[in-house]
Amino acid sequence: MPKTKRFQKISLTQTKKKGLGGKQQLVEDIRSCVEKYSYLYLFSVQNMRSNKLKSIRNEWKDSRFFLGKNRVIAIALGRTKESESRENLHEVSKRLKGQCGIVFTDKPKSEVIRYFQKHVESDYARSGNVATETVTLQPGPLEQFPFNMEPYLRQLGLPTSLQRGVVTLLKEHTVCKEGSILTPEEARLLKLLCKHMAEFRVTIEAVWEKEDGAFEDIGNGRMLEKEDDESADDENME
Repeated sequence: MPKTKRFQKISLTQTKKKGLGGKQQLVEDIRSCVEKYSYLYLFSVQNMRSNKLKSIRNEWKDSRFFLGKNRVIAIALGRTKESESRENLHEVSKRLKGQCGIVFTDKPKSEVIRYFQKHVESDYARSGNVATETVTLQPGPLEQFPFNMEPYLRQLGLPTSLQRGVVTLLKEHTVCKEGSILTPEEARLLKLLCKHMAEFRVTIEAVWEKEDGAFEDIGNGRMLEKEDDESADDENME
């Protein structure tokens, strides 16, 4: 088993004072988990939904999840071979790109990958998502909507009117086209129509094992190709 490298004190004084204590605590928590758990898994998230991730956390109460603040997590693990807290953790740090996180656990790789491969949930698309199908409404009564929603539906772009107290579509209307980027109005309409066009999915990208410091890039470098979309609040952290 490789010897633990000595943790180095890292100054966070270049960051804004607001939240500095929280960031320092995060660094300490992550370093504590490095010593406590057998495995660290790097994961990416598609179509993030806080409630769904919370559900996973509840199922994995014997593990620790860290999501967001990629640069702070990278500092805690070590950005380089010289500064890493244990062997090969810098390989995790350099893959912290975009919407991703890490989970510390004692669960073996086969169990973790199998769980997340099966844990895929459909959900409503949001503005900016790509439409997965063309949705067209035919003229006629829209009886699923109460009469008092008619003004709101018109505001969202539906050509409607009230006819004998029933919301009625006056002509054929295409809500969205397959492959197009959804607008806020289209996303709201799809939700009102109970049309799911998004999938919440967590993908394991890499795994690090404490016992021998072994690192495996399961995602074949996908994380290295993603743009780093961390907030400007962390840009000056070293």
